[in-house]
Parts: sequence; structure tokens; C-alpha cells
Amino acid sequence: MTSAPLPLPFACRKMPASAARGVVVTNHPLGSAAGQEMLALGGNAVDAAVAALLALTVVEPMMVGIAGGGVAHLRLPDGRHTVYDCLSQAPAAARADQFRPVSDNLPDYMETDGRRNLVGPASVAVPGNLRGWCAMHAAHGALPFADVIAPAIRWAAEGFRATHYLSSNIERHAADMIRDPVISAIFLPGGTPAKAGDRIVQGDYAESLRLIAREGAEALHGGALGQALTDRLAQDGASEGLVSMADLSGYEARERDAIFGSYRGHDIVGPPPPASSGVHVAQMLNILEGYDLAAMGFDSAERLHLVAEAIRIGFEDRRAASGDPDFVDIPVEKLVSKAYGEACRARMRGAGGTGEVPPGYESNNTTHITVADGDGMIVSATHTINGLFGARFMVPETGIIPNNYMYNFDPHPGKALSIAPGKRVPTSMAPMIVLKDGKPRFALGLPGALRIFPSAMQAILNLIEHGMSVQQAVEAPRIWTEGAHVELEPAYQHHAEALRAKGHDVRIVPHIGGGMNAIGFGPEGVMTGAACWRADGTVFALGGGFADEGVSFHI
Repeated sequence: MTSAPLPLPFACRKMPASAARGVVVTNHPLGSAAGQEMLALGGNAVDAAVAALLALTVVEPMMVGIAGGGVAHLRLPDGRHTVYDCLSQAPAAARADQFRPVSDNLPDYMETDGRRNLVGPASVAVPGNLRGWCAMHAAHGALPFADVIAPAIRWAAEGFRATHYLSSNIERHAADMIRDPVISAIFLPGGTPAKAGDRIVQGDYAESLRLIAREGAEALHGGALGQALTDRLAQDGASEGLVSMADLSGYEARERDAIFGSYRGHDIVGPPPPASSGVHVAQMLNILEGYDLAAMGFDSAERLHLVAEAIRIGFEDRRAASGDPDFVDIPVEKLVSKAYGEACRARMRGAGGTGEVPPGYESNNTTHITVADGDGMIVSATHTINGLFGARFMVPETGIIPNNYMYNFDPHPGKALSIAPGKRVPTSMAPMIVLKDGKPRFALGLPGALRIFPSAMQAILNLIEHGMSVQQAVEAPRIWTEGAHVELEPAYQHHAEALRAKGHDVRIVPHIGGGMNAIGFGPEGVMTGAACWRADGTVFALGGGFADEGVSFHI
């Protein structure tokens, strides 16, 4: 006789949805609707994923765009995994000393004179999203690209109603955006931030998307949209380190092999460097595999302490060896090995670290999608334009918002993450897929910068160790640390004193990371999608199907 599971310290705020023909989960209802439209047309998961991402460039313009970067993890019906690295990179003219840092110490370590690495033309890196999405669709999509981009064109041309989430983010950066008349004309009409419920129409962007429908990624990577972008970058009189037409035309979205780890009989599959998640999720799980977390229970201060320590060790090793594998030698096999995980347990301490940790920066402003079809294709993808509204201006007559990815590089020369031509910075993006006996069990991911891969790891623990449903796993409270302090979400605050007694510097925060979404794969082909309370996440599930061949009706 098995005992009933202990009650959880939280209640789910959203409902899941299940189906057998396909599931689409994104962080905006219209993003999910675009993907579901592709499945209804007979498309596959790649068609749905690319349609959703393109639609999100319209309805989540603060988070993602064609001039941004990201990582897409595919599992193909034959069981192969491939990862599209669409991350932005430094232009050929970039130099390690092109920005002037204002400080060598925290909290201003990443800041530069005039905020040139954060706002404006000098902050823009070579984008990769559109190139990657088009390459992924060309290789694995089933529908014509014109069908896939159609929902994005429709909502750009006809408009959509702003959510509270979009409106609040416009208000947050209105002071920067108002300086550019092009972007403010759309999002701050009359100088006032658009309110929730206002209709946002992006006619110029609709025309850009129509051009992309005809020309594909070449419209930006060497064509008229690329020329408009480079002309705008040069307009402000900046003279060094800018993205060029040669950078755009020469950019490649790289296909990379996924990283495989294991945990209690499950395969844990994630992206390789420059993404940190495949390596360090596997490492942290290897550390925790030596403890009976299930016996401790989910709502346990002792379990939280162990999870925090595993995260701290993962970040220590990430800082020591992470980055673009073209520039940095990363000991992947060592870091993901069971032997190394066992050795790391000797580094587990009775208390968390204190003081400052080496600086690191990634934008919290990202979007994630999880998509699966009835034929066994899965896409877990995380993409961004880095900061909210990227570089916070818009390319005239195109509707394109450039990224501000140069802010992710260390502005100090001679450092591991210093700027170098063609370099891609490491990312915490964690589009993960979990297998059992070679078959998919879960796919998940989330936004949230440095909090992404530790949060994804905790969701995997929730599913495997604690037997949660996918809805419970994505909505469960989270813990996070980089070494200096420990963050807890409010549902864990009753453990704050116990963790402080262990020496942790505990801080209660409203949320850790962003809106996680996931799909669970059950028996008889049933898939269940879930989205959490931390974003506008929405699940669309496709059931039913076409009539059997030969069926007809006569009146």
C-alpha cells in the first residue's frame, strides 16, 4: 500500500489541455492560436512553432523579433535531436574596447558611458532569429512558408488588442522609446503609452513580413530590410562596431548536437554551448541524484537547501568554463559525467555563499514556446531581442525593432566574455526535452535570463521526483541562487527562517524567472499542455480529425 502524496504548498491558477493531434503552448494567446492554425491546416510541429514565433514578433514585440536571437531544440519523429543556434553575435567591426565602462565593480560593472551598449545603434548585434526560423522550416516544415507567416501578417496589418503585460512594459521604458518618433508612433501614440485594450496596428511591419514571405530570410540578411537596418544604424553618427550588410548576409544559424544527461532512468536532453542548460542542468541533476529528495518531500527546507547548493555549484562551474565554443574550450564531457556530479557533492555546504559573485548579465525579457504534433515531432524554443523592446528604436518604414545583444558582452577588455568579432555570448536558455525508455515524456522551457536553467531543472525534479502533473510542475514555486543570496517565491516563504538558520541570505521575490510552458506525453498518444501564472501563457490542443477515407454523405 502506497501512502498518499503530501499536500503541496500552492494551488494551480491555470488549467491544462490535452489532445492527441497536437498541442501548442506559448506566452500569448495569439501566438498559440497561430501555431494551432498550422496544425489545423495539416502542418507539423515546425510549421506551428515558426508560425507562433513570427506571430509573437507582432503581439509580444517587447520580447522577440526577427532581428533578435535564440535557441530552438527539435526532436524529429525518427528520434533524432537537433538544436538550431540562432543566437546573435558581435559584428566583424566589433572591438573589445569599443565601449567605455563606468565601473570595474558591481552593481555598475556592465554599464558604459552614455549607455551605448544598452540603447541605440551601437548596442545592436548581428541578428539570427529569422535566419534560423527559415532554415528550420525549409528543412523540416510541411506547409508553404506563405501559410506559416500569414497569421503574423494578419495581426500586424489588422491589429490586435494590447494586453496589460504589453502596456506595462511600454510604460516601463517609455522614456527611452519616446526619443524615437518611429517606435513611439506605434506604442506611445500622442506621447502616451498604449493602454490594455488599445488596438496596436503595425502596417509597416506587415509589409516587411510580406516581403519575407516572398524572399525568405534574404530579405533581412542581404536584402532591402537589411539595407534599411544598416542605414538606420549609421544614421546617428556612430562610426565603429556597427552591424554591416556583410555581417547580415554572412550570418549562419548553426545546427548543433544536443547534450544528453540522465536522471533516475530518464534522459535529459538540452542545447549545447553557447547555451548553458544542456551542460549544467545535467550537472545539477547528477549532484542531486545522490540524495533521496522524494523522501524529503517537495515542501521541505532540507530539500530546498540541497537544490540551492546544487544551483550554486552549477553557477560556479558556469563562470569558470562557459561561452562560445569557437572561442572557449568547454569540458562538456567532464561536466555532464556522473563521476563529476559525485565529486561535486563534496562542495555542498551547510550554508550558501556570501559577498559578491563575478558579474554576469542576461536579459529577463525572452519568450518561450513548446509545440508537439501527433507524428512525434517536438519543438522547444526560446527567443528574444534581449532587453525589453531591444535597442528601443524602430527601423523606419519596416516596423523592425533591433536587438540590444551587445549589452550581454563584458565591456572590459581581456575578460572571458569580452567583445570579439563573430563571438556569441553564453545563454541560460533551456529548451529541454525529457525521455523515458527512448520515448518523449516532457518538453519544457521558460524566459528569465540567469534564472532559466535552474528553474527548468526544478521543473524536471517536480515531474520525476515528486510526481507532479505538468500543470503543477510549471506553476510550482521556485528557488534560485547565483552564490551571493538565495531567492524564494512567496509560496516558499515559510521556509525562509530555516534556510537563514543554515546561513543563507534569503530574499523573498514576487517571482523567479518567467512564464514556463510544457507538454507532457502520456499513454496512447495523449499530450497535455500547461502554461504557468507568470505570463500570458495559453494552451491550444487539437483533437478530433479528418473523416476516414471513403466516407461520404448523400442527401
